[in-house]
Amino acid sequence: MTTKTRQIQLASRPQGWPTHDDFDLVSVELPDPGPGEVLVRNTVMSVDPYMRGRMNDVKSYVPPFQIGEPLDGGAVGEVVASGDDTVRVGDTVMHGLGWREHALLPAAQVRKVDASAVPASAYLGVLGMPGLTAYTGLTRIAGLKKGDSVFVSGAAGAVGSVVGQLARNLGASRVVGSAGSPEKVAYLTEELGFDSAFDYHDGPVVKQLAEHAPDGVDVYFDNVGGEHLEGAVAHMNDFGRIAMCGAISQYNADTAAPGPRNIWLAVTRRLTLRGFIVTDHNDLAREYLPRAAGWVADGSLKFRETYVEGLDRAVDAFLGLHKGENIGKMLVRLDRG
Repeated sequence: MTTKTRQIQLASRPQGWPTHDDFDLVSVELPDPGPGEVLVRNTVMSVDPYMRGRMNDVKSYVPPFQIGEPLDGGAVGEVVASGDDTVRVGDTVMHGLGWREHALLPAAQVRKVDASAVPASAYLGVLGMPGLTAYTGLTRIAGLKKGDSVFVSGAAGAVGSVVGQLARNLGASRVVGSAGSPEKVAYLTEELGFDSAFDYHDGPVVKQLAEHAPDGVDVYFDNVGGEHLEGAVAHMNDFGRIAMCGAISQYNADTAAPGPRNIWLAVTRRLTLRGFIVTDHNDLAREYLPRAAGWVADGSLKFRETYVEGLDRAVDAFLGLHKGENIGKMLVRLDRG
């Protein structure tokens, strides 16, 4: 027996902004799982900013996608056939073979998840890699302390929205976020409990941050880079800490942007700027997940998901993510019944 299914392959390496021509939607047939394997019908897949870097053929912390091969990334789904006693047909699992409607993989590479209290998709967001990224950056990289003033860029996205709420739950004195629309600003302050937020389209970040964080910033969680990083450096308090998570403003640029023009302030204010990759800190999952589950249960950690329907539109979802079309986690629903 075989299973007819579809997957998205990388057709060419993008130059600047990706286009649909850089991807192919391909029909394939998968065999039944052999011993120790499972076949999963994916129901939801994730698109994430880091995937853009994997489309380039450069050395990095994770191997690049290969031309003519399917892309991969986080996904959740239902086991429809199993060759392993530890994973049963009907189990809901999370794994790393997204960008396809079905995944055939070793049972050791899937993790069963409990979808009784939260949707399975939450394990791709608040209870998954984005949530752990937020917790790692705040606690281990930036060393958040009670009473710190926190600023987070890209605050309405999957990581940033969790950063702000965790900072509040962990005792920050003030939480400020930047986002790309009035709707997102309202979401931060009215639903997520940020003390203040601003639309970076309304004026220079350095000027707006002065208004929204008048006493300066102790911790900056950087998801954007560029102007946001320069603006944050300008308002960091002495001994401030910057957790450098991403620089989405530059991922699709044809030329590299210059570094912050005020980086000398890192010396005079004795700042710490530290980049990090969440996979280096997977040990923190044992600490984060129980705390996050409790916060989700009591309503002090909220999440929103933005859905695009069907594998046919997965590339649209990925491009929309980079254009800021999502609030919370950007996901693709693959379940076709």
